[in-house]
Amino acid sequence: MTTRSVESPLVIVLTGPSGVGKDALVDRLVERGVPVERPATMTTRAPRAGESEGVHHYFVERAEFLRNLEGGELLEHAEVYGNLYGVPRQSVRKALGSGRHVVIRVDVQGAESLRQVLPGALFLSLEPESLDTLRAHLVARASEPEDQIERRLAIAAAEIARARTFCLAVTNVEGDLDATVDAVLALIANEQSRPGRMAVAV
Repeated sequence: MTTRSVESPLVIVLTGPSGVGKDALVDRLVERGVPVERPATMTTRAPRAGESEGVHHYFVERAEFLRNLEGGELLEHAEVYGNLYGVPRQSVRKALGSGRHVVIRVDVQGAESLRQVLPGALFLSLEPESLDTLRAHLVARASEPEDQIERRLAIAAAEIARARTFCLAVTNVEGDLDATVDAVLALIANEQSRPGRMAVAV
């Protein structure tokens, strides 16, 4: 990962339905040399192929998750499809100290919660070109049975609608991830130059 810092780094809360490509987008930002930090979130679900402990998530048992929650160590938390997810305060604080943009990947429930504690963040919603496109991504991921995929698709439209009420929408251009990255970079540049922007503190 790049080690350079940026002037006026942002906290970027990135949401969107499961399978839309949030991790792929952030991976491409890193590949293109954009200085970003990804604070690992905490979850009770099992790791997927290619996910690393402390990089993508902290994979914990439910009891440990609840201990962190009760101790005030999570900025937000939610239960999604039977699994608990949360954003550790220490992870974000450490990322903010890097001098790079901080990208927090959460579902729409998490993004709504983070609006209350990170009001100065840039909220982005990554959207698929269509629900059929999203279905293809979920099938290709091969991490869930068909009934679970259909369940996710059934609520994806509602999640997208909720996110649009407080996020800037970005369409994940099918087959052209760099176009999606370019759109995100333009929004970052606009936010950095916005008069009156306040830095985020955790």
